[in-house]
Amino acid sequence: MGEVVLVRHGQTEWSAAHRHTSYTDIDLTPDGVEQARVIGRRLAGRAFVAVFCSPRKRALRTAELAGLTVSEVDADLVEWDYGEYEGITTGEIHRTRDPHWNLWTDGCPGGESPDQVGARLDRVLAKARVAAERGDVALVGHGHALRVAGARWVELPPSGGGKLRLDTATVSVLGYEHRRPVIHHWNS
Repeated sequence: MGEVVLVRHGQTEWSAAHRHTSYTDIDLTPDGVEQARVIGRRLAGRAFVAVFCSPRKRALRTAELAGLTVSEVDADLVEWDYGEYEGITTGEIHRTRDPHWNLWTDGCPGGESPDQVGARLDRVLAKARVAAERGDVALVGHGHALRVAGARWVELPPSGGGKLRLDTATVSVLGYEHRRPVIHHWNS
């Protein structure tokens, strides 16, 4: 059984400023471009039987610069839909809208709930498990969505992703131990 490698896209202007970015389709910063190239060097020599990628420019560009050949662009890998909170930081939301708001339990007004994001990532993971029967699989996407993927892989609810920090341009590895799903490496 192969491993499932999660690749978070490189830095964008909004990720650097901690602004929630889901459907706003922005490209990598120059630092993000270099980060994506570093990912490619880290993954050099690893063969993937499938590479699933979010359709967002920042994810596709990261895959390209990392030397990954995308086998399927998958809309289920897009970032959490932040709805009314698109482009706003958590600090701003707490100061101006809801001091008790928690993405992982509350979701977003006009956007997605944790369960909706979990259902999308469950579909991605189901495809990844099938492909992993033939070898390693890569999923190229976004911070919160990939955190939900990590949580769902180890059979936690979507809110479990709130316990898994994931920085830009990082690689995480999901796999098995004694046929049970485990996280081999996280946020490296």
